[in-house]
Amino acid sequence: MGSVYNFVHDEAVAGKTRRTGIRSPKIRRAKTNREPACPMRTLTSIDELNFAATMPATVVVRRASDHALLEGTLAGDEDAFAELVSRYRNQITSYIYRMTNDYDGAVDLAQETFLRVYRAAGRYQTTHAFSTYIYRIATNLAISELRKRKRRRLVSLTGLLASDDGQEARDFNPPDDRPLQDVDLVDAEKRAVVKRAIATLPDKYRAPLVLRDVEGKSYDEIAAILSTSEGTVKSRINRARNFLRDKMRSYM
Repeated sequence: MGSVYNFVHDEAVAGKTRRTGIRSPKIRRAKTNREPACPMRTLTSIDELNFAATMPATVVVRRASDHALLEGTLAGDEDAFAELVSRYRNQITSYIYRMTNDYDGAVDLAQETFLRVYRAAGRYQTTHAFSTYIYRIATNLAISELRKRKRRRLVSLTGLLASDDGQEARDFNPPDDRPLQDVDLVDAEKRAVVKRAIATLPDKYRAPLVLRDVEGKSYDEIAAILSTSEGTVKSRINRARNFLRDKMRSYM
């Protein structure tokens, strides 16, 4: 059998790849450190942006840098922001989905990620790559959602865990009793196990593992995204992989 890293990669390839349009609530322009050259129009939906049509293969168009597109966004160029959305929405949605295991929720959080980029265009610093900047926002939103989910889960279990004598309820993590898929679908079953195992990782181990083994980010990129050292990143990824290896032992 392949290693656990292949299972993680296979799960990323076999995961949902729907190109879902990002629903956008009304955007209110926030105060920035720099004044735009011309007013940034208030958008009610990212769908209002004019996404560029696919160019014929024979046409060569110089690709603008992410930094240049951010500058264009600040100057009120909606086409520049539309290009940024087009470049990153699928990978950001996919990344958040791997973190939260909730596709619809990932679409909403990706939407919020782009709204924050738009609102803070004037505060963006070019000392880091834009990809690092947007992944950091997406990571913070995903971790925040996971923590909210955990709190909601504990609150919902309070009544079930309260003792008859009225003592304080105990924290409880119920086992995952969902049945595995049909025994003939071995590969799909392994991917499902990996997905569930990743979902049980603590936030500080889950994010670097997904960024490395699913998103293919380098250690220095991950360190910048998570605002930590490369040594810490490598240590957490190693611990996460060991955890997954133990979970997958019966399939190896």
